[in-house]
Amino acid sequence: MAVEQLLLHIPALRRYARLLTGDATRADDLVQDTLERACRKWSLWRPGTALRPWLLSVMHNLHLNQLRDWHLDDGHALLDDLPEPLDPSAPAGDRLDLERALAALPPGQRAVMLLVVVEEYTYAEAAEILGVPVGTVMSRLHRGREALRMRLAPAATPAGAQIVNLARVKR
Repeated sequence: MAVEQLLLHIPALRRYARLLTGDATRADDLVQDTLERACRKWSLWRPGTALRPWLLSVMHNLHLNQLRDWHLDDGHALLDDLPEPLDPSAPAGDRLDLERALAALPPGQRAVMLLVVVEEYTYAEAAEILGVPVGTVMSRLHRGREALRMRLAPAATPAGAQIVNLARVKR
């Protein structure tokens, strides 16, 4: 395995993990776990195929495992570990914070929004990364767009509209 190959993808992994978890520390841990798992499972990557989607798939599965384990923890996790929900009574500047709006989405919708809108993967590529049918990606993307539109609508700024419109263009 060429470590250089993995190193090229760390910025994208960090960006995806940060938006996926909503927390810099947890994101860094997720990236480290992903890289460790990729090193252990390197034989499962098919040479000649794109490495980044494989790494994002590994990261997505690790994240789902961590969420499942957290929910099965019998309440021993700290409430501080949960992403902060979007507060509609917060000042307009806070409500427009896209990162908080994404963090408020259910994990499936958030993952699809990040892959299709932020990382610019096609529906088919996102479906392969997430291990779900293309129709599921389309459905989650639609529900995610609508949820973001609802969260960003009260302030209706061009920046918020641009993000939501970007999601509509990427088909």
